[in-house]
Amino acid sequence: MNDLKGIFITFEGIEGSGKSTQVRMLVDAFEKHGIAYLCTREPGGTEISEAIRSILLNPQFESMKPETELLLYCASRAQHTGELILPALADGKVVVCDRYYDSTYAYQGAARELDEELIDTLTKFVTYGRVPDITFLIDLPVEIGLARIQGRNLDRLEKETTEFHQRVRQQFLSIANKCPSRYFVLNGSEDAVSIHQQIFTMVQSLLGE
Repeated sequence: MNDLKGIFITFEGIEGSGKSTQVRMLVDAFEKHGIAYLCTREPGGTEISEAIRSILLNPQFESMKPETELLLYCASRAQHTGELILPALADGKVVVCDRYYDSTYAYQGAARELDEELIDTLTKFVTYGRVPDITFLIDLPVEIGLARIQGRNLDRLEKETTEFHQRVRQQFLSIANKCPSRYFVLNGSEDAVSIHQQIFTMVQSLLGE
């Protein structure tokens, strides 16, 4: 691995897509190969950002305005990126993040129908201009994803309608189409090991291994 430059990897996908499983499998592979990494998530990652997460995902806050939701996600991201992600990248680590700003374009932009230009401005501000080096989109039909999460305590966003999650999925696919050099789309219906092998092969090429 090139110790002079960290690599920023993000995972995106609808609820139940299996992206969090792939994050765990990837960092397990890093452990086995002795690759220095930081694994984190959004919203969250730092004490302040995790406190904001508890507000954002609380199912009791059904009356939260979309504008409030957007600003809270951005506040969490500003703290997360500045306190945790950028320093880790500066140290030459591979940063693996379960969701990042593309989720804001999908959930608050497409699904909540908030202004994309406003999201552009906020995103540049709260990420300090840092763009992921590669984003893995675990794509899956919404009906399958939602079926996978039944039986667990659903958070505020997981409880949204099927139509809401359809808009989220379509926006992720749209972003992937617009950013082909950054996005790597995988079929979430495949078995987890097969998906992981595809991901780790791509990551190894980024690491120059």
